[in-house]
Amino acid sequence: MSIRKFRVGIIGADTQASWAGASHVPALRDQPGLALAAVATRREDSARAAAQAFGAERWYADPYALIRDETIDVVTVAVKVPTHRELVLAALAAGKAVYCEAPLGATLAETGEMAAAAGSLHTAIGLQGRFNPSVRRAVELIASGRLGRLMSANVRATTFGFGPQSPAAYDYFNKAASGASFLTITTAHVLDVVEAVLGDITEVDARTELLWPTIELIDAGRSSVREIPDHVDIIARTALGASVSVQVLAGVPPEDAQFVLEVRGSAGSLTLKGSHTAGVQVGDLTLTSSVGVEPPQAPVATGVGSTAAAFWNGAAINVGEVYASLARDLATGRHDTPGFAHALHNSRLIAALERAALTGERQRLVGT
Repeated sequence: MSIRKFRVGIIGADTQASWAGASHVPALRDQPGLALAAVATRREDSARAAAQAFGAERWYADPYALIRDETIDVVTVAVKVPTHRELVLAALAAGKAVYCEAPLGATLAETGEMAAAAGSLHTAIGLQGRFNPSVRRAVELIASGRLGRLMSANVRATTFGFGPQSPAAYDYFNKAASGASFLTITTAHVLDVVEAVLGDITEVDARTELLWPTIELIDAGRSSVREIPDHVDIIARTALGASVSVQVLAGVPPEDAQFVLEVRGSAGSLTLKGSHTAGVQVGDLTLTSSVGVEPPQAPVATGVGSTAAAFWNGAAINVGEVYASLARDLATGRHDTPGFAHALHNSRLIAALERAALTGERQRLVGT
């Protein structure tokens, strides 16, 4: 019996160092229920080149033409955050399933607008770290009760980004209006993994710092002003009762990259570790436990984008798990994949963190 393949169109699948080319394209390669059918950029030459490089049968120099294509079932939006809203709303209005990179909106209001517009349509948000097979196995281990009562957890996380230097093309990450920052990207991904393992954060205290207020644009011969924090310390409590301390460091050299989540329970402990320079959301994680644990399932996708730099090795692993979950939902009519409602929850959490840092007062999050 043949399995229907849902056809995916990726907006932002450029061959020139794009996240979509490094992660989404190879993530779709081994999906039995999905197929890359089309790509779109803003220029004819780059769209045509992407289709040829990635094996897509159709290309569009107008992203809205891809959205209008009646043969496309899933629209992936993998472009800069300020352009998410118009593309996502157009795709939802066309009745498409939508996978959007995180953060969903440039503001909390935009995120809420898109979450409301999704209705009963299938959506997926690019908070892919929680889908890592080791994270899922850690969730199962905690749910089994073998660690006993959860008492505390400690997180140390890093990224090479948001340091004292940046390519000019990435300077928009330093501007508050872009909605794409150290807090809304790096920190949001870290906290989403924490919530996946330990339950939703119910209380948060935070302190932020701006360590590098002036950034050197290394390929432009000039400097720029960073408008957003590039360091955060967090104390939180989660729905499963764990007290959690989190420190997220920016501008860390590749050789010092790490993600470590240590969970202590009354009957045992577990540790999740990763070492990708871009952060916990990229690449694989390993799981160890004092009580023993079954090895996690093999990831659906492990390939590398044909035009991606070696730096992005492993980028397809967690994105591939999101696509696999979305494909199951599309085939069964279920809505198990965290989508735009979850994106709104994550954005509210980051907003609460910012309030805590600004006011010095603990923020309580109930029913976010």
